Amino acid sequence: MLTMIHNAQAASKPVVIAPYSKMKYDIAKIFEKKKFIAGVEKKMKKIKRNAKPRLCLEITLKYVNNKIPAISGYRKISKPGQRIYLAAKEIKKVKQGRGIGVISTSKGLMADHEAKKENIGGELICEIW
Repeated sequence: MLTMIHNAQAASKPVVIAPYSKMKYDIAKIFEKKKFIAGVEKKMKKIKRNAKPRLCLEITLKYVNNKIPAISGYRKISKPGQRIYLAAKEIKKVKQGRGIGVISTSKGLMADHEAKKENIGGELICEIW
């Protein structure tokens, strides 16, 4: 999903359609809350011709002055081959506070500063700035 968003912003697309999963939806909601994207909705869409409609995420991208993407970069941290876990004390700011990290905690997905505030560690999924 991060790559889809990055590629769509490079092509100046207004909307990205991504396959639905609860984790992607929660990550997109965090991005929306922190003003990196304009909005996210669950919708039934046909991805391919002659296919049944499927549940998808419609992510509305955000641009500064209708030109510059709000997301300038991203990094996928935790991968299936190597999971990265952090204790609450090990959570650091992303790009001196200009970005956010998404952490999967026992209380669900949350931004890095929220996890640090609640003193909860977890798996670091990705960082965007």
